[in-house]
Amino acid sequence: MKKILFKGCGTAIATPFDENGVNLKEFERLIENQIQNKVDSIIVCGTTGEASTMTLEEKLSTIETAVKTSNGRIPIIAGTGGNNTKQVIEYSKQVEKLGVDGLLIVTPYYNKCTQNGLIEHYQTIAKNVTLPIILYSVPSRTGVNIEPKTCLALSKIENIVAIKEASGNLSQIAEIAHLCGDNLSIYSGNDDQVLPILSLGGIGVISVLSNVMPEYTHTMVQKFFDGNIDVATKMQLDAIPLIKALFSEVNPIPVKSSLNLLGYNYGIPRLPLTKMTEEKELILKNELQKFGTK
Repeated sequence: MKKILFKGCGTAIATPFDENGVNLKEFERLIENQIQNKVDSIIVCGTTGEASTMTLEEKLSTIETAVKTSNGRIPIIAGTGGNNTKQVIEYSKQVEKLGVDGLLIVTPYYNKCTQNGLIEHYQTIAKNVTLPIILYSVPSRTGVNIEPKTCLALSKIENIVAIKEASGNLSQIAEIAHLCGDNLSIYSGNDDQVLPILSLGGIGVISVLSNVMPEYTHTMVQKFFDGNIDVATKMQLDAIPLIKALFSEVNPIPVKSSLNLLGYNYGIPRLPLTKMTEEKELILKNELQKFGTK
C-alpha cells in the first residue's frame, strides 16, 4: 500500500491579501486556528488559495510560512499544478526544498490535453520530484477530466498516491475506486459529497468548508470512520445550506467573506475575482450564525 499523506479533513486554505501582498501574520493566525481545531492537513496555494494570481515569490513565502507554522504538527501540501509541464517541475522542485509533505497537482488548464497527454504530463513530473503527488481533477474549472482508466495508469507510478476528485460524478469516482484500489487514495474535492465519497472508500476531504468550520468538518469525517454513520450523515446534511452559500459565487469569494465576518483580516480576492455581493453575503452570514459563528 502506498503512503497516505493524511486521513480525514485537509483544509484548502485561503490566502489573505493586503496592500503589501500576502498578509503572512494573518495567514499564520488562521493556520494556528486550524491546527487547534483538529484539521488533519493544510493544502496551500491551491484554487482556494488563489495561486493563479500570486507571484512565484508570494507563493514560496506563503508555503514556507505554512511549513514553519505547522512545525511538523500536521502535513502541509502545496499546490504546484499548471499548464506548462516544465514550469510545474521547476516550481515543484523549489517547493520541495521548503519542507512540504506532498504536492497537489491540478490538471493542465486552457491549453487542455488528451488523456494520453495527462499521463505523459504526470509521468514526467513524477519522475522529476521525490514528494508524494495528489492528482487534482476539477473539470468545471480546467476543462479537463481525469478519466478512470487514466487514473489506473497513473496509479502505477510510485509517488502518485492519491486524487482529489472534484468532478462531482459519483459513478466515475466509484469506477476509480474499483480500478485503482489501494494504489490511489481518494479525497473528496466537494464539500457536499464528503459522505458519499467516504462510502466508496475515500479517505477524507480537501475542504473549503473547513476554513470556517474546521473542527466540525474533521469530526464529520471522523464520525464516519468510527462507524457513527448516522451522526456523520446528519452533519453532512445539516451543513448543506452553509456549503451552498460558500459556493454561491466563485470560490474563494464567499470563503474570504466568511473569514472576514469571523474576525480575520483576509481582504478581498484579487481580480478578476471580486468582492461578494451584499445580498449573497447576507445569506452567508445568516448560515454562519446558525452554526454559532459570527
